[in-house]
Order: sequence, then C-alpha cells, then structure tokens
Amino acid sequence: MLFSSLEFLYIFLPITVSVYFLTPRKSKNTALLVASLLFYAVGEPIYLFLMLAVIGVNFLFGFLVDKEKHSLTFCKIALTAAVSTNILLLGFFKYYEPVANALPFLSPLGIALPLGISFYSFQALSYVIDVYRGDVKIAHSIIKFSTYVSLFPQLVAGPIVRYREVDEALESRAHSFSRAADGAKRFLVGLSKKVLLANTAGEMWERMCLVGREDNTVFGAWLGIVFFAFQIYFDFGGYSDMAIGLGKIFGFDFPENFNYPYISRSATEFWRRWHITLSSFFREYVYIPLGGNRRGKLRTYLNLLAVWSLTGIWHGASINFLFWGLYYFLILAIEKAFLLKVLEKIPRIITHVYSTAIMLVGWVIFSADTIEGGAIPYLSRMFGIGATEFFGGSDAYELIRNIPLLLIMIFASTPLPKKIFEKITGGELSRTLTENALTALALLLCTARLVASGYNPFLYFRF
Repeated sequence: MLFSSLEFLYIFLPITVSVYFLTPRKSKNTALLVASLLFYAVGEPIYLFLMLAVIGVNFLFGFLVDKEKHSLTFCKIALTAAVSTNILLLGFFKYYEPVANALPFLSPLGIALPLGISFYSFQALSYVIDVYRGDVKIAHSIIKFSTYVSLFPQLVAGPIVRYREVDEALESRAHSFSRAADGAKRFLVGLSKKVLLANTAGEMWERMCLVGREDNTVFGAWLGIVFFAFQIYFDFGGYSDMAIGLGKIFGFDFPENFNYPYISRSATEFWRRWHITLSSFFREYVYIPLGGNRRGKLRTYLNLLAVWSLTGIWHGASINFLFWGLYYFLILAIEKAFLLKVLEKIPRIITHVYSTAIMLVGWVIFSADTIEGGAIPYLSRMFGIGATEFFGGSDAYELIRNIPLLLIMIFASTPLPKKIFEKITGGELSRTLTENALTALALLLCTARLVASGYNPFLYFRF
C-alpha cells in the first residue's frame, strides 16, 4: 500500500489514527503494532511471516549478545550468528532470483522481493549490534520490539531508524493536537512532493529516456536525466517527509533523511545530504569497525571501497548498482585525496556545476537496467557519441512546455521556499493560518491528481 494512494489516505490512515488515539496509553504500542502488521499484510500477506521471523530471531539475539548476562566469547559468537543470519536472509530474498536468472546452474524459485526488507532487516540488526556494544538496553517487551521493527510509517522506505533513537518514545511518548497537526502538515508536504512533482517528472523521464528515440540528441539526454534526478529526489524525499510526519502524529521523532542534496558543491557534500540515515548506518556499522581513517591511507581507501560496494549492492542485485557504488567510491576517493582542497578555492557556481554533473552521471548508471544496453549508450548520447544532433525540434518543444515545472522543481529543491515562507508570514498566528490553508490546498490538489492519473510509481519499492 502506497502512502500516496487514495486507499491509504482516505481509509487506512483515518481508521488507524482514530483507533490509535482512542486506545489507552498503555496499549498504544499494541494498536500501532496491529496497524503496522495489517499495513504490511495488505501488500504481501505471505511475507508477514518473514517479518515476524526477523522480529523473533533478533529479539532472541538481543538477549544472547548481552555482555551483562554472558561471557564475552559467548556474546561474540552470538553476534556473529546474528549478523550472519540477517545478512543471509536479506541476501537470499533480495539476490537469489537475479543471480539464479544470470547463472545457468541455478533455478529461479519465483520469489518476489519482500516489501521493505532492506530497511527493517538493517534496523533489527542495528539493535542487536547496539545491545552488544552496550549502547542500548535489551527490549524486554516483545510488543515494544515488534513495534520498532514493523513501524509502518518508515517500514517501506525509511528513514532507517535505530533502536536508541526511539527507545524512550516506545516506552512513553507525548501526544498533543498541535504535534499531530505539525505531523500532518509535514506528511502533506511530502505527499505534494511525491504526487505533484515526482510523478510529473517521472512521466517526462519515461518519455525521454529511450536511447532509440527518433530525435536522439545530446540536449534531450541531459534533459531526460534531469527529470529523473528530480523524480527520485521528490519521490524518495517526499516519502521520507511523509514518514517523519506520520511518526510525529504517533509521537515519534524520526531522523531527517535529506538536507537539500542538490545544492551540494561536491560528491562528498552530496552524500552528507542524501539518504543521511543509510550513510550513517554504513559509517557506524561498517566503515568505523573496519578502522575508518585511523589505519593509514591505503586502509582508509579499502574501507571506502567496502562501504561503497555494499551501498551499491544494498540497492539491488543488478550489476548497475554495483557499478554505481564503485563510481561514487572513485569520485569520493579522488575528492578525499586532493580534489576537495581544490574545490574550496573555486567559485561556488563552478563547484555546483561540477557536483550536478557528477550526480547526473551517477543517476544514469543507477537508473539503467543494464550497463551495456542502458547506461553506456545513454552516457554516450549525453556526451555526443551516437547522437543525431546537439539540439532538436522536440527538445525545444519539451523545454518550453516544461519550463514552469523545471523552475518549480529547482526552487523546491532548495531551502528558499522555507526561508521565504518564514519571512513573509510574519507572526505565529499568520503563519499557522497560512500553513493550514496551504495544507488543505495540497490535499485537494494531490487527491485530484491521484483520481485523474494512474501514474503513481515508487522507485524505492524495488530496494
């Protein structure tokens, strides 16, 4: 079930919120757990058992790795078993089918990718590791732990929430009308990004991404990947906003996942602003345990290679994701070696063009189904190889008709809307009234768009 679907907006969410707030305080986790399991079961009922298995196994591992109750040797063995079990489960369900289709000696089993497995398996594993490290106390309540792992607001696409970030809220959290209203407004900001901007950009990308188009131009290739860049940002960023807003409604403060990544001046800065919780996860649970940058330059770059290989593979078994991860490893390694110091001395406009170009090339690799038949031909076309001409008649048509959309998306991907809104609305009463009016308008426009159009994909469902 998509957050941006009419079923979720007008059936599941109103019923869930009503039942939740009518439920006594001590039973709110149970109500939220039931809602989360129903949310998951609506889409993939068979994989509900997989989620329950992940919950049960990691709940048990939490007790086994507790150094206050067991010897250090026993805890290390239990931790190794926990990591291996979670990685094997994720690896099998996420990668077996693509690998089996590629290798003649393996038979595909027809296994569909379980919804949200990349996110909830990481969350469960981070809990076990944090218990082992002594960063969190064991969750003695299976209801509390199950609610954490299955929490539907961020189950499908994050942000990746670690147990220590919601431990206190799972125990006791405050609710108020104003807090719920703020959460609803944040949710509708994300819904607007997804429905009004991401879906529109996605339709344009699908029209322009074909390598074999009759009007196979350099400009058309660049314009097409610009639309994809905006689609994936407003799609995934919008979902993160919706998750954070829903969390606030139910009393949680989820971490931010995006911080205006398209204003970055380098690839390094881009990855400090894009999918922040994933970068933080790999830094804390892979990069630092491997030694980080504390064991010399060679080891630092090897650790970066490991992190970015895993980052690519985490997104899927297709070879393009591995190449995408390796591409960013190469760029980030060059920046770390010397380029960042050079970029600091260059005017902002030039570094922003550099960062944008790096990002757009990366999105070509990311979006391609294959390297040979997708990424390479498209990149070749972007740089004039195999293109019929630089700028064609259809390019002028598409550019002129989409100038308003492009300007809105550029503007919306910067901090300017927030700053301008805060400046022009003045006092608190004026700001609240304006926010309420815009929120109502956003819901109306999004509903109209969803009723009128059947185009409503979500890119991160496949991850």
